[in-house]
Amino acid sequence: MAEEREETGAAPAEPLVRAADIPSLDRLLNSEPFAPLRARCGHTQVTAALRADLDRLRALALADGLSAHAVTAGAVAARVGAELARRAAPRLRSVFNLTGTVLHTNLGRAVLGEAALESVVRALKSPVNVEFDLGTGERGDRDDVVEPLLRELTGAEAATVVNNNAAAVLLMINTLAHRREVIVSRGELVEIGGAFRIPDVMRSAGAKLIEVGTTNRTHASDYASAVGPRSALLMKVHTSNYAIRGFTASVSVAELAAIARASALPVGVDLGSGSLIDLDRWGLPSEPTVRETIAAGADLVTFSGDKLLGGPQAGILVGRLDLIRRLKKNPLKRALRVDKLTLAALEPVLALYRAPELLAARLTTLRWLTRDPADIAAQAHRLLPATKAALGAECEVTAVPMASEIGSGALPIDQLPSFGLHIRCIGSRRAALSRVESRLLQLPRPVIGRIADKALWLDLRCLDRNEEAEFIAQWTRLPS
Repeated sequence: MAEEREETGAAPAEPLVRAADIPSLDRLLNSEPFAPLRARCGHTQVTAALRADLDRLRALALADGLSAHAVTAGAVAARVGAELARRAAPRLRSVFNLTGTVLHTNLGRAVLGEAALESVVRALKSPVNVEFDLGTGERGDRDDVVEPLLRELTGAEAATVVNNNAAAVLLMINTLAHRREVIVSRGELVEIGGAFRIPDVMRSAGAKLIEVGTTNRTHASDYASAVGPRSALLMKVHTSNYAIRGFTASVSVAELAAIARASALPVGVDLGSGSLIDLDRWGLPSEPTVRETIAAGADLVTFSGDKLLGGPQAGILVGRLDLIRRLKKNPLKRALRVDKLTLAALEPVLALYRAPELLAARLTTLRWLTRDPADIAAQAHRLLPATKAALGAECEVTAVPMASEIGSGALPIDQLPSFGLHIRCIGSRRAALSRVESRLLQLPRPVIGRIADKALWLDLRCLDRNEEAEFIAQWTRLPS
């Protein structure tokens, strides 16, 4: 046999070990290759990972045999180290949002700028006066961090903040209309995402929904005739996540306020995306602002912090002082309150609105929404060669015009001219396209596009110039 191996050049077969010959846990744990692992990861999790690996080795030895190399301290330590690294990798990762949806709910909506990041880091690194009045030395109200700014920017008498807009609507209805009636137009009974619907929120808040009008047309007389002794709130929901065109009619906030005043009822308006400033000045589709809504007669207005406002996730309520005070006394307010990090991020974002002429340069969301299509096109052509080279002959990659959308229910029928990379697999095979998409998701910083019309579209609107180098560099690590 030895002579046969010598003549044929075949390598000698590696000897196999029995399950009984596998080194013990203590012997391996105290070996030199495991010292760095114990120092970095601690005794507890290294031991648990090693025990799992030894169980697997014993099963292999009993079934098919096990090479001697597989049970050396170095080999075992390498496997355990790789497993611990896999476990330690964060589940929440930074990605490239090339979907074409700027405010993408599944990707965290608004991205914060440097001022907000610095404020959050300060709040993380040291105690902060989140509920401490530095003027009196006594306990304060956490809304005091942002309420002055919200009053200034919206013209409201008072404000409070909870953890998202659905919570804001829930708190408003539960406080003002528990076991009573809320009157809403049938055409405004929207689903606000994640299958949460306005009627469901009302039911959870303990209020009875009174629908008026029809899907496409509601008149002031519909509201007026629905008011009765059990009525507690007239509510208007801004239909920011869909649009009805054609034979339509709706009641303005001012008209609704007049009806409410006649019956001594408050008007609550759910603005949803909640723009604080007129977007027309940047050529973007118009949205009603919070200030306009308050000026029109709304008693309470709710809106999101992480949509058009461009801040952290939050539900903001502004309006009459007496109503805001009632909201704050509701036990739900504590359950729905925001933490110090949300307030730390929200305050500097709101402060940016004091200088609207500088907002497009300083607020990330607005900067992306107002990008010049020519600038995006130039970027696409810069990235095209590296993308082509990385994907190889299997794919045809071109730079083409695209259409972005704002997202998160804001201005759903309005699109923004954009540009990006269009990837089509040879033969337009769906399986091949799915493989390309999967490979992009496995990159160190995953690239997320969208598949449509038998192609993968990478819209570059949300790719900043200073991220191009990172985007190109990781093509060399594209999984095969």
